[in-house]
Amino acid sequence: MKNAVIGNNKQKANLIVLGAVPRLLYLLQQETSSTELKTECAVVLGSLAMGTENNVKSLLDCHIIPALLQGLLSPDLKFIEACLRCLRTIFTSPVTPEELLYTDATVIPHLMALLSRSRYTQEYICQIFSHCCKGPDHQTILFNHGAVQNIAHLLTSPSYKVRMQALKCFSVLAFENPQVSMTLVNVLVDGELLPQIFVKMLQRDKPIEMQLTSAKCLTYMCRAGAIRTDDSCIVLKTLPCLVRMCSKERLLEERVEGAETLAYLIEPDVELQRIASITDHLIAMLADYFKYPSSVSAITDIKRLDHDLKHAHELRQAAFKLYASLGANDEDIRKKVSLGEGRPPVLTASRQGVTST
Repeated sequence: MKNAVIGNNKQKANLIVLGAVPRLLYLLQQETSSTELKTECAVVLGSLAMGTENNVKSLLDCHIIPALLQGLLSPDLKFIEACLRCLRTIFTSPVTPEELLYTDATVIPHLMALLSRSRYTQEYICQIFSHCCKGPDHQTILFNHGAVQNIAHLLTSPSYKVRMQALKCFSVLAFENPQVSMTLVNVLVDGELLPQIFVKMLQRDKPIEMQLTSAKCLTYMCRAGAIRTDDSCIVLKTLPCLVRMCSKERLLEERVEGAETLAYLIEPDVELQRIASITDHLIAMLADYFKYPSSVSAITDIKRLDHDLKHAHELRQAAFKLYASLGANDEDIRKKVSLGEGRPPVLTASRQGVTST
């Protein structure tokens, strides 16, 4: 079954229709099943979950999550990792309610305890946390169960995937949360404060994903009041990094995330708005956000056109958010936006439309 469904969504759907999921879950939970068999069942279920959203819905309807969570009580590490891998795939699906992670109060402390078992348990658990932390209630639950202390040391893990997932955890924990942010600013990891570690992860030689997520962590800590807006790690490191993410050399998705995070960082602070407006021709750079999809991509590459169309709305939205933050308090910046070379074509079109009507 495992070999038949790998990379084949049609075969996955066929197996689900034929009733494979209840049978696999039965074998997974039978005390008489060997650990090897249970592990193989978890692997096949994980593969089925990697298919379509309908596949995930079918798995949820069969109550897969309680069965997999029960599997985490096993002493066998390979079985635990297989269950966590499947849980990670299910919880990262948009059709899975994140509340399912918090239904049983014993689950979060048990996951915290499993963080020390292997680099795979660290990666999968951090990924589950970052996807299932959707607001202050979830932040409080994770914080009260020692998420900061248990995850902080993972930022120095030799595994890039573990470091990255730990970083994403901190970004969702710190978002609009003064309690978490005030705690993070004083955490020491191998003799270094957490903000210093985040700054190191902002460096240009680090992967873009790491730079962006580190910038988000520092941005959220700053907005929560844990870091001053005039701190050098914000003015000289975080802000320039986010401006870099807005350049046309970056992927469209990165430009959206960079612009939205920068807009959030500078929104309440006039000095940061002024600094951003004169950094790397940011205002002129934002005009490029309105050039998708381009006529060239329509002619040469259908896939590129589809990609551009998909992100065109997100790019415009991100640009408008950043324009709004830049011009929130300073008339000179507003003039730069409305009269200078950074004026987006859509503003001109909108103005003409208003005049004609």
